[in-house]
Amino acid sequence: MTFLYYFLRDRTILKLLFIVNILGTIYGYIWYQYQLVETEPQFLLFVPDSPTASLFFVFVLLAFLLRKNWGLVEAFAIVTLFKYGIWAVVMNVLLLLIEGNLHWTGYMLIISHGAMAVQGLLYAPFYRIKGWHLTAAAIWTLHNDVIDYVFRQMPRYGVLDIYYQPIGYFTFWLSIVSIFIAYIYGMKNKRMSM
Repeated sequence: MTFLYYFLRDRTILKLLFIVNILGTIYGYIWYQYQLVETEPQFLLFVPDSPTASLFFVFVLLAFLLRKNWGLVEAFAIVTLFKYGIWAVVMNVLLLLIEGNLHWTGYMLIISHGAMAVQGLLYAPFYRIKGWHLTAAAIWTLHNDVIDYVFRQMPRYGVLDIYYQPIGYFTFWLSIVSIFIAYIYGMKNKRMSM
């Protein structure tokens, strides 16, 4: 484990992850562009879920590069990276099972979103999350579920749109699990210095 922590703290690795996450965030917002032009202004902040999660992590990495901790952003990052990372993997696997095939971008989304979830957890020992940070991230995340599944602003996945109610139910519980994971790994874990 000591090697892993040394590796994660390496400034070259941090810079590489910073660049990769910036590029992934940009791609994510481009992926949402067609949905965003049709979105009512009051929902705009809550529609692009995954790129916003990776944007939170960009700021976490920036703080680490500056040798700082921004606990509030760290709380938002761990909750949303895990949630939307796992969510996108599950949705793309469901799409593959229902349609029998998946465009190459679907496989890319499985890999990239799986990596989102993992990176959020790998850096958890370095986070400095307080109770109010996690409370704010939990409110944001659960509010986002309401926007997505009550106001029908969830990401569009073609044939999966007809299953929005069970997907909404799954998403709610994934949010709860993500918040719990952030509590265990982001608040109760042994703190490592960056």
